[in-house]
Amino acid sequence: MVTLDHVVIHVTDWDRSTAFYRDVMGAEVVPRGAGVAFRFGTQQLNCHGPGVEAEPLARLPVPPGGTDLCFVWDGTVDAAQAHLNAHGVKVELGPVPRNGARGPGTSLYFRDPDGTLLEFICYDA
Repeated sequence: MVTLDHVVIHVTDWDRSTAFYRDVMGAEVVPRGAGVAFRFGTQQLNCHGPGVEAEPLARLPVPPGGTDLCFVWDGTVDAAQAHLNAHGVKVELGPVPRNGARGPGTSLYFRDPDGTLLEFICYDA
C-alpha cells in the first residue's frame, strides 16, 4: 500500500507564506535549507521559492499559485468559515457539497498569499 508523503508548492515570500501556513492552516514549520516545508501530521508541503535550487523538477515545474489542495477540517463548516474570517481570509466559494476521499462533505475554497487554491472539506457538516 502506498500513502501520500508530500507535495510541492511554489512560494514567492518565505515570511508571508510561513505566517499563512502556520497561523491559518496550523502547519508545523520545518526549516529546509534556504526555505521551509509545512508539515501536517504525516504529510508535508515542500516548497520551492527564493534561494532554493530544487532537483529534480517536474517537466512543467509548479509556478506560484499553480497548485490546488484540499485539507480536511476536523469540525463543522461553520467553524471553518469562522476560522478563516478571523484570519482575514476571503472565502471564494462555499459552503458547497463536494466528494472527497472519505465520501460526501461540505467545502470552502480560498487562496494562500500566492494564489494557490485551497479547500477545507468538512465531513461533519
